[in-house]
Amino acid sequence: QRKKEDFECGNCGLSVKGDGYTNHCPDCLWSKHVDISPGDRLEVCEGLMRPVRLEAKKRGECAIVHSCIKCGYTKKNKKAENDNYEALIKIGNK
Repeated sequence: QRKKEDFECGNCGLSVKGDGYTNHCPDCLWSKHVDISPGDRLEVCEGLMRPVRLEAKKRGECAIVHSCIKCGYTKKNKKAENDNYEALIKIGNK
């Protein structure tokens, strides 16, 4: 479900303007555990999700793997064009 939502990052406090697919902070790369299925906002956990590693995808793309610090749920999210390069490098070197 595409739904444009702006949000404040629960980790660093950045005000993020959503584009309908935005699912993590472009500065610190943290996310929030809010969906059961993409965009449904039905997950009751609502824990912060730490970016733990990068995974290579097809055609040179990569995904950020997030892990919920509250319940342990793990999810892959597509890297966004405006993601902080230095933050990506930092989690890529873990």
